This record gives sequence, structure tokens and C-alpha cells, in this order.
Amino acid sequence: MIRDNQKVLNRIHVLMDALLVAGAYILAWYIRFEVMEQNASVGRLSMETYFSLLYIIVPGYLGIYYLCNLYISKRYSSVEREIFNIIKANVLGLGLVIVAMFFKKMINFSRGMMGIFFVMATVGTIMERQIIRKILRTFRRKGYNIKYVLLVGYSRAAETYIDRILENPQWGYVVCGVLDDRVPAGTQYRGVKVLGEIGNLEIILPENKLDEIGISLSLQDYGMLEELVRMCEKAGVHTKFIPDYNSVISSHPYIEDLTGLSVVNIRYVPLTNTLNMMVKRIVDIIGSIVLIILFSPAMLLSALLIKLTDGGKVIFSQERVGLHNRCFKMYKFRTMREQGSEEEKEGWTRKGDSRVTGIGKFLRKTSLDEIPQLFNVLVGQMSLVGPRPERPQFVDKFREEIPGYMIKHQVRPGMTGWAQINGFRGDTSIRRRIECDLYYIENWTLFLDFKILFLTIFKGFVNKNAY
Repeated sequence: MIRDNQKVLNRIHVLMDALLVAGAYILAWYIRFEVMEQNASVGRLSMETYFSLLYIIVPGYLGIYYLCNLYISKRYSSVEREIFNIIKANVLGLGLVIVAMFFKKMINFSRGMMGIFFVMATVGTIMERQIIRKILRTFRRKGYNIKYVLLVGYSRAAETYIDRILENPQWGYVVCGVLDDRVPAGTQYRGVKVLGEIGNLEIILPENKLDEIGISLSLQDYGMLEELVRMCEKAGVHTKFIPDYNSVISSHPYIEDLTGLSVVNIRYVPLTNTLNMMVKRIVDIIGSIVLIILFSPAMLLSALLIKLTDGGKVIFSQERVGLHNRCFKMYKFRTMREQGSEEEKEGWTRKGDSRVTGIGKFLRKTSLDEIPQLFNVLVGQMSLVGPRPERPQFVDKFREEIPGYMIKHQVRPGMTGWAQINGFRGDTSIRRRIECDLYYIENWTLFLDFKILFLTIFKGFVNKNAY
């Protein structure tokens, strides 16, 4: 069995990165001064001055690469994440060099050369890492550089882990069996057998033929966890814990350290952070004011058309459930004939709904009926982006039927959202809509908000499900 030695691989990476950074720097100097400006020597620094900086730049870049997680195992890391980290590291490196040149008052240091160096170092590092990745995966597909894992405990987590390993052979992992006290020996899951009881681990560990132990106990067996970890670590085998509570904890939990006590938060909601809330609220206030001004002619025209064609009230308000389950009045241009309170409680508007007025069809199709909600945003009841708010009677219904439904009320409801730009609007799957809302809540960034607002222009205003 050939074991994967991450330390050796990391040393190779460091050496290759050092050579690549130095080579990119030297080549950048050559291109800038020997190819682009062969005869320009007045005022430029000497070659010795430039090359002497390699003693600082090379170790500096290696340190930045380390801080940007470029020397972690490639078994699980995605190509996209690695490329992002490489670009981030090189941008940071370039920025630090420019700052250092400023404080050293090296005004004749070529910025053009550093630009060439940045491009070459970034592209070169990406290519180098992809070549290494492909070589390692080729070896693993041929049966080399494999890690053998034994799972302790048969559970849903064990099955999911086996699924992931079989779906990704390029990771180079082989699950050689499972130990469990409740499931009989010989039971198989996708070709992986239950080899015996958990007590057999005391016999297996001294043989030293395993690379890793994966503790995948079912919830009712967690009383054994501490003893199993002690036993595995005493044998010197790398041990990982595969928790059997993914149905309870989201994909993005986070841990708080309460003076040495680790507390796992079930779900990470970035917008519970005070700074994030303040930034989003500032964007909402500025954005709503700007959009109210921009859409004021459209709002005036819409109000006039409603009054002239149908009479009655222009603005329709309806109770919705918002942040922290608090109810508020959400505003829209009236697009239906005026109704009694009981008739209003009917289900979602469906295609060909007789309650919708002529001008209302146009306003709904173009989403112009939603513009008055900018005032809800301005006063803090809503946000420009977030899960769409629902009526109390539907909230009471869905909270019992759909797992995780009420999580959407941990953030302000929005005029548009991730679900809407993905087509889940109107009479569409409420479960898929909630999945999109939960994704947004757990992955919120200001960039994601701007992305949703931008895509709303193309996917949100006019929608086939808006009627």
C-alpha cells in the first residue's frame, strides 16, 4: 500500500512555487527591459537591484500562499476554490510589493514589470497546480497513492460518506469496510461490507494497515465516541469524525468558543452579524431612495391608469409575516377588483384569474405592481433582496408541512430574491422556493445581493409565472 505523504507533497509544492515565482519575476524583468525597452536605460534601476529583491519576494509569496491555503490536500479541494485562492494570493502579494516600494521610495521601480510578473505568476501557478492535480488523479485511477479507510459505525452518515467516495474516485480513497454492533456482518452497501463488531477494532488497529479511521456512529451510539477516539489516537491512526446529524444541522454550521467550551450553532446566518446587518440596511436605504426617484414617473402613471380604468383604491395593502415573525402591511398597486376579507384569503393568483383587472394583468406581468414596496424597504419592514414574505394563514400551513420553512423569518423579507430569479415565483413549488431561500440566507454576501438585483432586471421583472 502506497501512503499519501502530504508533507512530502507540500515540500515539492513549496520548491516548485519558489522556482515558479523566481522564474516569473526574472522573465518579467527580461520582457520589460530587454524586449519592450531595449534602449531605455536612463533613470531605471540596475538589474542587480531588481534581482536582489528576489530574496524578499520569493519567501514572501510562499508565506502568502501558505496563508491562502494553497498547501492543503488536493483530495477534497475543488479546482474553482484553488484558482480563487491563487488569484487572491497573487493580488495580495502584488499589493504588498507596491506598498513596500512606496515606503522605500523606490519611485523608479517598474510598475509595468510588476504587472507582467503578476500575470505570469498567477497563470503559471494555476497551470502548475492543475498539472499536479491531473498527475495525482492519474496515479489514483491506476491504484497508486490510495488511502484506505475503515468506518466505525453504520449510519446514514456512513452511507452518505460511501456515496461521496464512490462518486469521486479521483480523491483516491477506498472504504475497505464497516464495523457495527447493530448491523450483522456481511451486510453490504454499494459493495462495502460490514466486517464485524466495533470491538474488532482493537484487533485491527495494531496491524497498522489502515490510513484512516472514520467514526460514523449512529446517534444512539455516541456514548462510545470518546473511547473510540482514545483508542484510535493511541494506535497513531489518523481519525476523522463523520457526524450523523446532517438532517438536523445545516451544511454551514459554525463553532463558537466560550472560553474553551465549543458550541455548535445549528445554522450560519451571516445577517445575524451586526456589521452585515448595518451594511445591508444602508444599501437598502440608499437603494430604495434612488429607486423611488427613478420609478416615480412609472408609479404616477400606474396610479393614474388604475384610477381611470377601474376606480377605487390605488394602493392595496396586505398583512405579511416578516423579520422575527412580526406582521406588517405590505404595499402593492391594486391589480384585482376590490374584494371582501374572506375572498381575499383565497389561494395564490392563478393563470386566468377572474379577479385580476385589465391594467392589473399588465402591472403583474411587468412586476410594476410591486414598486410601492420600496416604501416598505425605506421604513425597514423589507429589504431590496430577501425571501418573499407570505400571508399569515400560509405561514401557519407551511411551518407544519415544510422543514426549515420558518428560518426565512430570521432575515428581512425582500422585494426580489434568489428564488424569484430562479423562476420560483407565483404558483410554483413552495419547497423549491424555500430551498432557494435557505441557500440565500446561509450564503449571503453583499455581492450576492448585487448579483440578484442585476439578474432581476433580466429574469425578475417579466416572468411567465407572474399573472
